[in-house]
Amino acid sequence: MEIEKKKTGAIVLTNGYLSKPDAKTAHGLIRGTERFTILAVIDPEFAGHDAGTVLDGKHRNIPVFETVANAIAEVHDIEYCIIGVATVGGILPESFLPILELCILNGISIVNGLHEFLNDKPEIVELAKKHQVTLTDVRRPKARKDLHFWTGDIFKLKTPVVAVIGMDCAMGKRTTCRMIREAANQNGIKAEMIYTGQTGWLQGGEFGFVFDTTVNDFISGELENAILSCNEAKQPDIILLEGQSALRNPSGPCGSELLISGNAKHTVLLVAPKRKYYEDLPEWGELPSIASEIELIKLLGSKVIAIAINTEHCSLEEAFTFQKEYETTFKLPILLPIQQGVDSLIPELKKIINSIS
Repeated sequence: MEIEKKKTGAIVLTNGYLSKPDAKTAHGLIRGTERFTILAVIDPEFAGHDAGTVLDGKHRNIPVFETVANAIAEVHDIEYCIIGVATVGGILPESFLPILELCILNGISIVNGLHEFLNDKPEIVELAKKHQVTLTDVRRPKARKDLHFWTGDIFKLKTPVVAVIGMDCAMGKRTTCRMIREAANQNGIKAEMIYTGQTGWLQGGEFGFVFDTTVNDFISGELENAILSCNEAKQPDIILLEGQSALRNPSGPCGSELLISGNAKHTVLLVAPKRKYYEDLPEWGELPSIASEIELIKLLGSKVIAIAINTEHCSLEEAFTFQKEYETTFKLPILLPIQQGVDSLIPELKKIINSIS
């Protein structure tokens, strides 16, 4: 992936998805990225609003436009259009294609985080070539020569590793992980984050890999290599791992690699108190209890050091009620990342770092 971290200007295409979980790529970019400057979001449903206000009520000076043409007329220095959705199966919505073609006709390069690659579409490739723009498929698998096999060198690492995992998909793992990194750095802790998804890279992640495009034999090795490379280059006090899916999500169980192959001895667990089923689908089964998830994580060799609450479908009063209830039950820091930030985790991180000094 050739795009450098130069804070180049970009618009984000959601086209009707902005308020939906499928737009989590856009949500991450709206909240922050070191790789791009987000100039606007394209979504006719919310045209005229601020994207941050639509997302979580926080004004971020990112306007939402009805069309790309509207954005081009109002905003300068647009170099990229980022596809801001992560659909089931990574399929490109049909309605997006003419919008992307319009971007190309206007000299705007495309960044695509879906499994459906633009570089596999001859007509798009030809159009991009004609207008001298680039097509970046973030999820394009690495060449075999660029993959790493697990070595066991992770066991020599002295820097503590903390995994941020969730009990289901779309829990806020990446957002919480970034917030912990930022809070740690603001409180005198040198923290680094390993990204494991396309949005993490889009947000400027320097060390990591895209988990769901990596051949299974090399997932553990890519994880280990990212952690060790980060540690050697940055010499951090602590390393955070962005989780994917969930330990027991039947559509794509994931997370044990972070705890075992990544040797993450500490875990922050994301929960959603009002979500009953995996991905809200009854046929996929009920979510297990938080207590059993904590016990499973312990059996995998890691210790839950905090619980972070995804407050979807909760009123503010309900969120605080769940926080107090979990504090009493689990005797752990209970984070409300969006409402309160994650500073209450800092003493625990300092304790972990001091324990190995």
